[in-house]
Amino acid sequence: MSPWFFLRMAKLVRRPPSKRQIILVGSVLIIAFFLFGFEKLFGWPDWLTVNMTRGRFGGGLR
Repeated sequence: MSPWFFLRMAKLVRRPPSKRQIILVGSVLIIAFFLFGFEKLFGWPDWLTVNMTRGRFGGGLR
């Protein structure tokens, strides 16, 4: 491990994150795992898929 990692760990021990920050990060992780599991179980819905369009900014096949 690099020395920077140990410095960051020491900073974390000296000044731990607030309870609010821990709840925020935990809730974001829970939502991300829920979405990942939902996609693995049911697949990606068609209505969330971007349609390929031709045009200046649409990309498309050239």
